[in-house]
Amino acid sequence: MTPAGSRSVDPGSWTPANTRRRQPSGLDSQGKHACALTHRLSCLLNSACAERLGGVAGGGGILSQEVLAGQTSHPEVKRLRDGAAARAAVPRVFSFLGTKPPHRVSPLAWLTMALSVETESHIYRALRTASGAAAHLVALGFTIFVAVLARPGSSLFSWHPTLMSLAFSFLMTEALLVFSPESSLLRSLSRKGRARCHWVLQLLALLCALLGLGLVILHKEQLGKAHLATWHGRAGLIAVLWAGLQCSGGVGLLYPKLLPRWPLAKLKLYHATSGLVGYLLGSASLLLAMCSLWFTATVTGGVWYLAVLCPVITSLVIMSQVSNAYLYRKRIQP
Repeated sequence: MTPAGSRSVDPGSWTPANTRRRQPSGLDSQGKHACALTHRLSCLLNSACAERLGGVAGGGGILSQEVLAGQTSHPEVKRLRDGAAARAAVPRVFSFLGTKPPHRVSPLAWLTMALSVETESHIYRALRTASGAAAHLVALGFTIFVAVLARPGSSLFSWHPTLMSLAFSFLMTEALLVFSPESSLLRSLSRKGRARCHWVLQLLALLCALLGLGLVILHKEQLGKAHLATWHGRAGLIAVLWAGLQCSGGVGLLYPKLLPRWPLAKLKLYHATSGLVGYLLGSASLLLAMCSLWFTATVTGGVWYLAVLCPVITSLVIMSQVSNAYLYRKRIQP
């Protein structure tokens, strides 16, 4: 007998289907909309926010790259950006994620900092585009300035600064900027096409550097002067030899079958790192050349300081590009 007004429950009728029907409908409807973003939003919170708070980012590679690329058009993410909706949704998001915000930081502040990464990425890309454009203009302007100053053809020595500035300031800079995602002049080409342009520009730079080195050696032989007597000459020789070795190492990337035991990813990393070192050696040689008697006797005052800034600016841009494309990415990978 059962009391009046009560219902008897048959144990055989208690099935998993009934269990699913007895779950809260509100949580189930919200879960259908947000469960697809559970893991990816967790990656965003752990990578972007923990880095902002000085912690250690964990597992944030997938969504953080999409946020930096501006690909955050999911309606759930857009809804969480609104203040009122975010306050109501934060507890549910963290309950889905099964995690807690950092100590003494509110969940809303943590989520807001994570979603602000997309806005900051637009500013970051704009700055990288502006710096790349400045590197193009500085490399070309410095090469033209040295050529006008040296007047190639007026003497045998006049070809040395012209060819060296053309090699290390213009051609090498353009060869490296080919792979810049923001400031490359050949972004319409495929990766393979840009690699071929990079190879051609680097080969031209090496030929110009070898020709400029040979002409200055011949010039000193005619005058009876000693070779490699200055820091500029030693740095220039090392830079030219390094450029030759770098071009030789690039053959392994053009034909990976020649080095079957080396992974292609490691070859690219080593080639990029070695190329950055060679470019910095060439820039150091240019800086030392501006301290020579020939340059200081012709260029003085504020113009000299502006000329010194040119290799410094291009070096900083190239360092930022290579470190972001290869070195930093390899460092954050587990």
